[in-house]
Amino acid sequence: MGTVLEAAIKDNLGSLLNKNPTVVFVLGGPGSGKGTQCANLVEHFGFTHLSAGDLLRAEIKSGSENGTMIQNMIKEGKIVPSEVTIKLLQRAMQENGNDKFLIDGFPRNEENRAAFEKVTGIEPTFVLYFDCPEEEMERRLLSRNQGREDDNIETIRKRFKVFLESSLPVINYYDAKGKVRKIDAARPVEEVFDSVKAIFGPKNEKAD
Repeated sequence: MGTVLEAAIKDNLGSLLNKNPTVVFVLGGPGSGKGTQCANLVEHFGFTHLSAGDLLRAEIKSGSENGTMIQNMIKEGKIVPSEVTIKLLQRAMQENGNDKFLIDGFPRNEENRAAFEKVTGIEPTFVLYFDCPEEEMERRLLSRNQGREDDNIETIRKRFKVFLESSLPVINYYDAKGKVRKIDAARPVEEVFDSVKAIFGPKNEKAD
């Protein structure tokens, strides 16, 4: 990562670091229900939800050169460079007045993780991992019909493969530090949220 980019991000994050933000990484395969549970956490516990995927899609929609590059990489099932995603996340955190963030779908790999911690100086409080069987995630993605062009069977299977190869080492890294909270995500939404609430309850985070 270039020193100019690092310096710019560090400058911009200065005031954010002063707030000593609570950051929770939210990981799980495509279709594991992360987005739904993040929405529940925002409502019940006052977090700000930052989806790496949504930020990337918004950049694509903007029609910028950066957006075109991101779109091409996603179509090929590749992972977007760390500095691109970190810059989008950093901007979103800086523009938000909150000091509690759910970062959804990031870090996607070990390089993402190391770059995020090095550049921002922030380590997650913990990692919320939604564990869901591939067959169930595939069924959900094919039935949700949200009009996303990456929801076809071939691309879905590529995304599963990328998740397994890239994200599991991140989960293992934080697990070794005692920072992973694993949730059985194959159950109905309400049951999953009961488990999530137990993690974010008064002992961990006071509801607003």
